Parts: sequence; C-alpha cells; structure tokens
Amino acid sequence: MDQLPFDQSWAEQLLPEFEKDYMKSLKAFLRLEKDKGKVIFPHSSLWFNALNSTPLDQVKVVILGQDPYPTPGHAHGLCFSVLPEVKPLAKSLINIFSELKDDLGIENQHGYLQSWANQGVLLLNSVLTVESGQPNSHQGKGWETFTDKIISVLNAQQRPIIFVLWGSYAQKKGAIIDAPHHLIIRAPHPSPLSAYRGFLGSRPFSKINHFLKQSGQAEINWRV
Repeated sequence: MDQLPFDQSWAEQLLPEFEKDYMKSLKAFLRLEKDKGKVIFPHSSLWFNALNSTPLDQVKVVILGQDPYPTPGHAHGLCFSVLPEVKPLAKSLINIFSELKDDLGIENQHGYLQSWANQGVLLLNSVLTVESGQPNSHQGKGWETFTDKIISVLNAQQRPIIFVLWGSYAQKKGAIIDAPHHLIIRAPHPSPLSAYRGFLGSRPFSKINHFLKQSGQAEINWRV
C-alpha cells in the first residue's frame, strides 16, 4: 500500500485514510502475514481494482460484497466476479446469473464482471483481502473502516446512486446511506443458503436500469 493506484477522484477523498491509525495497523498486519509466508488474495496490485475500474464521478451503482474469494485464481478485486477462465462459477454468482436470465433474458457464459465495473457499477467488497483457503480471515483488521469511508463518500454525492444490498451483512454496512435521492435495493443474499428466501425473483437488474433511465443516465448492459 506504499503507492495508491487510485483514480484521482478517489484519491482526493481517500488519501487521508492512509494516515490514520487503523490503516497503519492494517498495513502492518498484511506485511506480517506476507512475512509468515501466507498467500493473500487478490494480488496486491488488485486490492483497489474496484476503485480503479470505477472512478468516483462515474459510479452509478454500488454492489456490496463481503470479502474476496479465497480460492487460488478466482479473486481479482471486484466482488462476486471471477477471472474469465474460472469454472465452475461460485454458487452465489450462479444464482445472480440465474436471476439476470429470469429478469432480463440475459445468459452469461463466464463470471468476469469487469464490463459492469467499466460502466459504472462499483463492485465493492467490505474486506479487500483474504488468506488463501481461509474465508473471512481478514475481517476486523481495518478494511471495514476504509470501505465505510467509501460508502460515506458515495452517500454524500449529489447525483442519485443505486446501492444494492444483498444479505444482512451488506444491509448492516449500508445503514449509513441516508440521502433520500439515492435508491437502495435490498434482498436476501444470492448464496444457496438464502437465495430462495427472496433473492430469486427480486429482479434487481431491471429495477436498476429503470431507475437509471428515469434519472437520465445510461442503462447498464449486463451481458459480459
């Protein structure tokens, strides 16, 4: 984290965070883990991929995830997304694509969501790193404070933004969103444990595009 590969629009808002104690502790933790020989995903060059892919002034939609995939070759810094060659897809992503097909008739053959990010969908995990094979292993180390700041910055934007909160974890994290001109879409998490409790059939993609159209913004092409 010695260099910040942020788009300048993010850097102006987030650079001060790197001088705070929580971020210094997080940096020390990550260095210690690496010194112990632990493998951390995604690669450090991709920790801020969500911010690099979707500049602040281009954010239309925010999808909140939890932490990166702990499986080698999967995580690349965008929540729910995997690299193009990854098969089979994560079960949550399978359910997301199933809902997309039912909602808009779009069938995607791979799980690389970079094109969503390039169109203004900020695919933000709450925690930006994970130890290989150990889901949730970097929770409570400081990333949550940093990503809360990102949400706060987005909440303060004057243009309408859509926040997609799937599951109780995302909904708790999104509790700081209070600007009435933003749209919040809530549903159960798309994981197999909860997707049938209301995620499937929630039609978030058409809701997003309807709101974008109504607010004079270009719709998202959800095909990857």
